[in-house]
Amino acid sequence: MDRSKALAALSALAHETRLDLIRLLTPRGAAGMAAGQIAEALGMPAPRLSFHLSALEQAGLLKSRKVARNVFYSVDPRGIGQTISYVLNDCCSDHPEVLAACVHRRQGADAVSGTANT
Repeated sequence: MDRSKALAALSALAHETRLDLIRLLTPRGAAGMAAGQIAEALGMPAPRLSFHLSALEQAGLLKSRKVARNVFYSVDPRGIGQTISYVLNDCCSDHPEVLAACVHRRQGADAVSGTANT
């Protein structure tokens, strides 16, 4: 991924609603969700949702496909992965402490740190 694409992706992600969209769509995999279902799930009017979906799609973080009269959106795992990889590899030069901080721990780490996983 080149710098301009990474900046576009990071800029697109730098918005609460767009992060909510990524969070909503990621578990649904390639099947994704219809735009109407997304709007209902997020309680968002269609024009506002369309703006955010478009920004994520243009940044290479979402894919869309038309089925009959519906448009389905799904996360583009390659786009997300390349963006994260750019930050970790190109910007942080594979710094071991940065990489270690990226390890996701659902259980165990919470007990050590004394925090609750909610």
